[in-house]
Amino acid sequence: MYGLIGSFKAAAEQREALLAILLENVSGMPGCLAYVVAEDPDDPDGIWITEVWDSADSHKASLAIPTVKDAIARAMPLIAGFGQRTETRPVGGLGLQAGA
Repeated sequence: MYGLIGSFKAAAEQREALLAILLENVSGMPGCLAYVVAEDPDDPDGIWITEVWDSADSHKASLAIPTVKDAIARAMPLIAGFGQRTETRPVGGLGLQAGA
C-alpha cells in the first residue's frame, strides 16, 4: 500500500470553500482505499489530507482523472501555502486489509 499525509493552508476565509472542493467526487478513484479531509483544530485556515492507495501508481494515475484535474484547478487559487507532506507505507488498520 501507499500512503500520503499532507497539510496546507487555505487562503484567508476560504477554508470552507476549499474543503467543499476537496470532498467532491471522492468515490470512484481506482485504487483509493481511504481519503480523509480534516480541519486543523489549531489553525483556522489549516487542512490535512490523509490518503491510502493500493499502490503509488494508482495515486499517480488518479491525478489524470478529469474530475480530479478539475478539482485541483479550482482548488489551487484557494490555497495560500503547503505544509508538511509525508509518504507512508500503510500496513493495515480499521478499514484496511493488511497487505492489500
